[in-house]
Amino acid sequence: MKIFLITAGMLLSSFSYAQYCTSGGPNSTVDSNVQSVQLTGSSGSISHIGCPGVIGVQDLTVLSTTLNATNSYTLNVQFGTCNGNYLGAGEVWIDYDQSMTFDAGESVGTWSGTPPVPLSVFTFVVPAGAHNGTTRMRVMQHEAGSLPLDPCGAFSWGSVMDFSIVITGGLNCTGYVGDDINDPKIVASIPYTDNGDNSYCYSNRNPVYPSPDVFYRVIPSPGSSSIHASLCGSNFDTFLSVIDPQRNVITYNDDGGSCAPQSELTFSTVGVDTAYVIVEGWGMQMGLYTLQLTEDFVGVEEYSPSNFSIFPNPAQNYFSITGNVSGEIMITDLIGNTVDHISNYHGEQISTNEITPGIYFVKFTCAGNNYSKKIIITE
Repeated sequence: MKIFLITAGMLLSSFSYAQYCTSGGPNSTVDSNVQSVQLTGSSGSISHIGCPGVIGVQDLTVLSTTLNATNSYTLNVQFGTCNGNYLGAGEVWIDYDQSMTFDAGESVGTWSGTPPVPLSVFTFVVPAGAHNGTTRMRVMQHEAGSLPLDPCGAFSWGSVMDFSIVITGGLNCTGYVGDDINDPKIVASIPYTDNGDNSYCYSNRNPVYPSPDVFYRVIPSPGSSSIHASLCGSNFDTFLSVIDPQRNVITYNDDGGSCAPQSELTFSTVGVDTAYVIVEGWGMQMGLYTLQLTEDFVGVEEYSPSNFSIFPNPAQNYFSITGNVSGEIMITDLIGNTVDHISNYHGEQISTNEITPGIYFVKFTCAGNNYSKKIIITE
């Protein structure tokens, strides 16, 4: 099992999508500032003089130039000052995949020093995989900062400027769906299988890992109790997560299940009208994947003969197991965590008052065989 590069707190917070970070930048207009930005593209050019300084992220997206994929261009940036000279650093990014984030791999060039300094000349090649259309270039100078810079960072002195870049000759992603929660792939019915490739025309919209994400919208069937999602058979190290329409995390999985390093999980659909299953890779992993969805239903019992039953089911305060069952009883949630354990059961009522309402499995042994019965616990 790998060590996650994320914390549970990050996962359990609300996700954010579909907007560039614009709340950072400097809170002072004096001292270190970008003095000029010049970029001539295949069509049009950007030419901007920086001083006087501007607080926050300066929206200069009315200034635009066109860049062709695989072509080389030269960007000139004068990192300088509108007042005093102080040590700092600068960096430029172009959001080639239009993910509305400036990833480390999208850095065009860096600088560090104390003004006055020579003009920084960055020669770069637009990658073949850049997405066609309008995107952003961000230029940052952070006094007292160190490389690599945080493109969303807030600080006291410096500059942050956004310009428009139009990409041509790259990937034409017209007609591709599933890149974010607002344009997901639709799961029409379950069982469901989809073979995909997240390395083509998909970008990083999910903040867990920087790999490209694919979103699926799932509407549980009437009477559904849970949905099982599997990426077994994919050709890269995957990560699965499930969110609700308010972008709250329902559950997630990295290497769990039967096919690590691929991912599989089961989530309860009780009270869930719509869920979004998100396919991505661990770290920057990407490639061909197979998503399979199956569904369980209320009243459908698994791995158990007909002469055993749970009563009452749904259970509000207690339940019993009929069918001459005795011995050890385990109650587990849908991903296998034990929530209650009865070491010596003899047919008595089992209290559910300390168990959170939801879908669970009651596991027991009879005549040397292991069995499992599904139970719904209500308030």
